[in-house]
Amino acid sequence: MTNEELSELLAPAIADLGLELVGIEFSPNTAGSLLRVYIDEPERGVTIEDCERASREISALLDVNDPVAGRYTLEVSSPGLERPLFTPEHFARFVGHAVKINVNLPLDGRRRFQGRVQAVEGDRITIDQDGNAVTIVHANIGRARLMPDYAALGMPQARPEPEGLERPARRRKKS
Repeated sequence: MTNEELSELLAPAIADLGLELVGIEFSPNTAGSLLRVYIDEPERGVTIEDCERASREISALLDVNDPVAGRYTLEVSSPGLERPLFTPEHFARFVGHAVKINVNLPLDGRRRFQGRVQAVEGDRITIDQDGNAVTIVHANIGRARLMPDYAALGMPQARPEPEGLERPARRRKKS
């Protein structure tokens, strides 16, 4: 079952709880897969109680419909500050905000983009990447997340890079 089909199955039950289904991530693994379901309550945010209620409803639906093959762990979560963006509507909601996008197929030799969402027209998302407008078709987006301004929120950066340490270059296997 695809993430879209899972969303169609789960969204009505989550809406009945007064919550919004933000999106689904499924990470298959031979030892046991992870099914992560993001929920939100835009007015007040998500509480632990919301996650518990949604988890019970989702578990019951998954038990009855059995859409996921094999063993898996269900995780119900709020989208958090580094909110994942799953649909063009999510991008439209956050026009003007900074995002980080990984694409499936490279654009101009790049797979990673970072900048402010400028516009959303249908399934085309345009961001400002270092002063240049870059338009990405939604179907090519593998993963996208908001990049909150932690300083403006009065918070330390989420994942500070240690000083003096550089990330090692990735090595590609030769074919």
